[in-house]
Amino acid sequence: MYKNIIYAVILFCSLSSTFGLYFHIAETERKCFIEEVPDETTVIVNYKVELYDPRSNGFMPSSPGIGMHVEVRDSDDKIILSRVYSSEGRISFTSHTPGEHVICMYSNSTAWFSGAQLRVHLDIQVGEHAIDYANVAQKEKLTELQLRIRQLLDQVDQITKEQNYQRYREERFRHTSESTNSRVLWWSLAQTIVLVCMGFWQMRHLKSFFEAKKLV
Repeated sequence: MYKNIIYAVILFCSLSSTFGLYFHIAETERKCFIEEVPDETTVIVNYKVELYDPRSNGFMPSSPGIGMHVEVRDSDDKIILSRVYSSEGRISFTSHTPGEHVICMYSNSTAWFSGAQLRVHLDIQVGEHAIDYANVAQKEKLTELQLRIRQLLDQVDQITKEQNYQRYREERFRHTSESTNSRVLWWSLAQTIVLVCMGFWQMRHLKSFFEAKKLV
């Protein structure tokens, strides 16, 4: 049993729930990212904004006046975070419902320096990857062995949340499939009833026509 747990932890670690990237954003442009998050899971977003410098033909640290408006919506399309941050910062939130969370970022100003382009470096960490274990060890005065055990327990807990989320997705998919099949069945029955009624009406109409022509 313990071997299976350790193997699952190693497999989960290989599928890291963190990624880093950068993107360019124009004036009034809005960039959104979708992250699938289990419930009661911490998400940390680190970002840094750089301003394009035409003299050096590169990107330099932006001025303090440029910030980013960050908005986070959960799977129910409810806003769980919406505020303006500085040009470099760290955002943290905890999911309360499982599903796709949308993280959107855009400039806090509609008039930059003659429409200059921005480069935004973004790093999203989910679950136990968002925990600063060095800070945890310092605060709780943990030994190296205790810290490793803490990390292992957090990883197992995250695996359990991921498994529960997959079950939740399977349940939603099964419910959607059953609902679709039920609608298809009722639609087929409705089509059959309509065809039968039309056939019956056509037969009555033809019989009345032939009787009127005295062919029957």
